[in-house]
Amino acid sequence: MSDTSDPTSDRPGDPSGDASGDDVRDELPADLDARGHVGPYRFPDNSRRRVPGVLYLAIAVLCATAWFAAGDDAPLVNDGFLFAAIVLAAVGAFSIAAGWRLGIDEKGALERASAIVGWPIGHASAQLAWRGLRSRPTWRVLCYSAEEPPRRRGFVLIDAVDGREVDHVVEDNPEDWAETTR
Repeated sequence: MSDTSDPTSDRPGDPSGDASGDDVRDELPADLDARGHVGPYRFPDNSRRRVPGVLYLAIAVLCATAWFAAGDDAPLVNDGFLFAAIVLAAVGAFSIAAGWRLGIDEKGALERASAIVGWPIGHASAQLAWRGLRSRPTWRVLCYSAEEPPRRRGFVLIDAVDGREVDHVVEDNPEDWAETTR
């Protein structure tokens, strides 16, 4: 019986990579992988950060408990457990504090941006970013007016938690579209 898989296969029988299976590659979680998705894409809620935050806090409690219970003469538990507990508690507290629940999605951000700039939006792009010490989610919306070619453009920052306007800039479009409209 002969092996028909390619030696550059990632998975056994897959002709696209290493057949040995030794080459492990990172891949997106299923809810973030948009390949093959049909229909509107739902951006994952930022409040998912709270789950690992609670896990970090639980592990910090276990580390601190082990350090307190072991005492000074324990061969396997040393001051590193206390240091790990402090670091994990800080990271866990930050993860919980930064786990904002999104109040508006990208569609709501585009609608809000249209109302802020005051003209119908043609081409636009919405990107989620984070600002401040607690990483408050903010939609960054770059938008062009609906005319062909667009006469105006705008950049709008919208708070993703409560939908309020953070800032915006609107200007005439300085790009020369004369060569592309012929």
